[in-house]
Amino acid sequence: MKIHEYQAKELFRKYGVPVPAGGMATTPAEAVRRARKLPGLPAVVKAQVHAGGRGKGGGVRHAATVAEVEKRAAEILGMTLITPQTGPAGRIVRKILVEQNQAIDRELYLAILPDRASARIMIMASTAGGMDIEKQAATDPDKIVSVTVDPRPGLQPSDCREMANGLGLPPVVNEQFISLLERLYLLFVECDCGLVEINPLVVTGNETLIALDAKVEIDDNALFRQPALAALRDPAQEDPLEAAAAAANLNYIKLDGNVGIMVNGAGLAMATMDLIKNVGAEPANFLDVGGGASAEMVEKGLQIILADPNVKGILINIFGGILRCDVLAAGVVEAARKNEITVPMVVRLAGTNATEGKKILADSGLNLIIATDLSDAARKIVKKVKNGSNA
Repeated sequence: MKIHEYQAKELFRKYGVPVPAGGMATTPAEAVRRARKLPGLPAVVKAQVHAGGRGKGGGVRHAATVAEVEKRAAEILGMTLITPQTGPAGRIVRKILVEQNQAIDRELYLAILPDRASARIMIMASTAGGMDIEKQAATDPDKIVSVTVDPRPGLQPSDCREMANGLGLPPVVNEQFISLLERLYLLFVECDCGLVEINPLVVTGNETLIALDAKVEIDDNALFRQPALAALRDPAQEDPLEAAAAAANLNYIKLDGNVGIMVNGAGLAMATMDLIKNVGAEPANFLDVGGGASAEMVEKGLQIILADPNVKGILINIFGGILRCDVLAAGVVEAARKNEITVPMVVRLAGTNATEGKKILADSGLNLIIATDLSDAARKIVKKVKNGSNA
């Protein structure tokens, strides 16, 4: 789960990570009140959306006076901000962050994230912080220093010194970096984060470290024990279909293709998506209804797939286990009868009660295409999509 920059900075303050003075606003008048509370001007007005590259998209603007803060706030609020991470549709800006501008002497990059290959926590830093960090990482990887931390003993003083020394910081900044890294690691662990990123982490003119930006993502699987963080979710920043799926306890991710898929199991979903690509089409989504899905959840999943206007065909691929094939089939039939299905639908069933499930589908009187195996299912749905046929 992503949270906004202003929310991430509130977390940083709680853990003692230095950030600029400032606060969130939803109107130009509120932005003015925020600006008047700052220790001084100029200020920066920053769009609050769940995407990077806001500066290049016009979502970060400077203001030398309170009057300019009001003007910049009016310009940004309500705009559709388009960045490489939002896609061409962009995101509507409903909140802004007004904070004190900083005199920057040097920009760094710092991130903490899981390293699944080693089952450790990776800390990455670079002397090339700022908007072009991805480009720098690709063209000059020697500027990146990293350590992996065993989560059992946790972050060690030697890890912090290795990171600080690798950045070549002055002694006074070096000590600040070590303290900041210790606090940021504690935040990462205690808040069940999937990512904590500061870009840029700046050294000011008076050799003070401050987190000029803040990006925090919380592990969705840990939200049950993080109710205060779960309350920070902003549904307006999420794809409506993904939000609806989350509310129904479905694992759904919208993609850019035109073949909708429904499976029970993440691995099976990945294999299904690969097969669709191999036969010349692109998946429109990842949808895992889970091993214990009910007929109601299957129906809801199908409704979500059908709500995507890009979907030109649907492939349902179920390996019966906890979710029996007859239960899935009943859910599909019920959903098909309640919702107008104008695209071809291919169903592949295998495993527990597959024979019973296929009979339910065959006896339904609906225009459903039953596949013999997964490869057959992928070929059939892609052929239908390419032909533009529901027959």
